[in-house]
Amino acid sequence: MKRLGSVQRKMPCVFVTEVKAEPSAKREHQPFKVLATETLSEKALDADVYNAVATEKVDGTCCYVTNYKGQPYLWARLDRKPNKQADKRFKKFLHSKESAKEFHWNTEEDFKPVPECWIPAKEIEKQNGKPVPDENGHIPGWVPVEKGSKQYCWHSSVVNYEFGIALVLRHHPDDPGVLEISAVPLSELLEQTLELIGTSINGNPYGLGSKKSPLHFLTPHGAFQVRNLPTLKHNDLLSWFEDCREGQIEGIVWHCGDGCLIKVHRHHLGLCWPLPDTYMNSKPVIINMNLNLNNYDCAFDNQSLFNQFSKIDKQKFERLKDIILDV
Repeated sequence: MKRLGSVQRKMPCVFVTEVKAEPSAKREHQPFKVLATETLSEKALDADVYNAVATEKVDGTCCYVTNYKGQPYLWARLDRKPNKQADKRFKKFLHSKESAKEFHWNTEEDFKPVPECWIPAKEIEKQNGKPVPDENGHIPGWVPVEKGSKQYCWHSSVVNYEFGIALVLRHHPDDPGVLEISAVPLSELLEQTLELIGTSINGNPYGLGSKKSPLHFLTPHGAFQVRNLPTLKHNDLLSWFEDCREGQIEGIVWHCGDGCLIKVHRHHLGLCWPLPDTYMNSKPVIINMNLNLNNYDCAFDNQSLFNQFSKIDKQKFERLKDIILDV
């Protein structure tokens, strides 16, 4: 499967959305819902969504692999957000206007500081060479995940910079009905975005690991292609999410030919997420670490996920939930 688009900006919904004054099922304390209408959005049509590659939207936190300190590094998502005064001004403006685009930002003074190593996401709009905030007033960006980082400890657990590898979950190359957990060279993931999923991420919707033995992986965006998708009609998609086994997912991301990414989330259709039984947990999974440790001058830390997965290399499990690591 060819490499698909990467997430370097906020993804629009495939349908035109409307705001309803009801408590959000997606975000606690949010007094409104954003729901899809039956009309396809202009952005989706312009991007030729009908001929796009449909993939599973995986529920985790977004990451990026690019070079840092002369080698491929994992980067965590960190959006630059407005300070209190600017945020207050922005929200007041939104109440009186329809479009956030008319708001004037001072990028030098209106935003909270970020680490020096922070970089803006690649595809965000720029004016005079400076990144422009999105409709939420945020500037999407990235910070490198250092070895042993406390703030990004779960990110750090899925990479090993000495070995130059990452712990990745994707389809088995020879059998799309089987998942595979493997150690992948970070160099192979360069300029890709991925989703970090696991025990301590977003409430662990896939039921991975446990508090005593946390389990995390990276999943490349677009890794799980959706087959047998119905027509791009609101009610057909709604029925597919509700009635099909393959529809037991968080949402769909369409990777369009021009690089644009378009999404629909279950919540856009008024459906619940997370689910007690996800499609991801319906497939068997095999461990394929493929590591020849004799080629390395260093060894894994005993507590590392790489060390623990090396101990169960080549084993097969009925589903992801069944993987319990010895601590």
